[in-house]
Amino acid sequence: MGFFVANCSLVIINEHMGTATRHTFIRNKAQTDGKVLATSLAEEIGVAVQTIRRDLRELCETGLLERVHGGAVLPSGVSNIGYGDRRALNRDAKIKIARRTAQLIPDNASLFLNIGTTTEAVAHALHAHRNLMVVTNNLNVANILAGNASCDVVVAGGSLRRSDGGLVGDLAALAIDRFKVDFAVIGASAIDLSGDLLDFDPQEVRVSQQVIKAARATILVADGSKFARKAPVKIASLAQVDHFVTDRIPSEQLIGYCTDWATKLHWV
Repeated sequence: MGFFVANCSLVIINEHMGTATRHTFIRNKAQTDGKVLATSLAEEIGVAVQTIRRDLRELCETGLLERVHGGAVLPSGVSNIGYGDRRALNRDAKIKIARRTAQLIPDNASLFLNIGTTTEAVAHALHAHRNLMVVTNNLNVANILAGNASCDVVVAGGSLRRSDGGLVGDLAALAIDRFKVDFAVIGASAIDLSGDLLDFDPQEVRVSQQVIKAARATILVADGSKFARKAPVKIASLAQVDHFVTDRIPSEQLIGYCTDWATKLHWV
């Protein structure tokens, strides 16, 4: 009975713990462990899982953490988080972005889809399109589009990156150089508020840069969380992008830049 009373007391104290105090505790634990889980945090602090999920959502919205399945991780600066966790990040926003992007691509078009979980979502959204030719260095995209009998798929050769099914390096860039497609649909690991598109792997960036050159129009697909992330290698600038499909841009100044650059914004 004494243990029960003590445990209940702990819950009462922690349910009334200030939000700022919980956020500090969660951030410190993420810095120590690299990843935090909602259920473990709820048990450790002594609050409801719903409270922790709300805390994690607020920390992620401010860019202090990034959501992954079941919890959150620190925002990455020099190396990307796991592909499975990236696929789960902002899943609903990626689906909306993909559907809007699919509306920009007509039937009877040629396009390139590069590596990324958002471009994978675009591949799913193209399932009803007719007479497409898609060039990709993403084996996941190729497998998704294989289900569309009206879509011709060309896989650009290169070195296989097993972590995400990407084909990268000079061979992939040389293969892409042979094409001139109507649209390039590209993603980015991070976006700087100056408008720079960023990634982690120089070999992947080399391919993305070649893709932009090989397209008549470039569509960037990225959710708003990319503005809270950092990555060390520059792909291009939003000034080189014709369409940007996103759910949020946290800077009025950058919106103004897009207007100046004639980069058309599509909100979902």
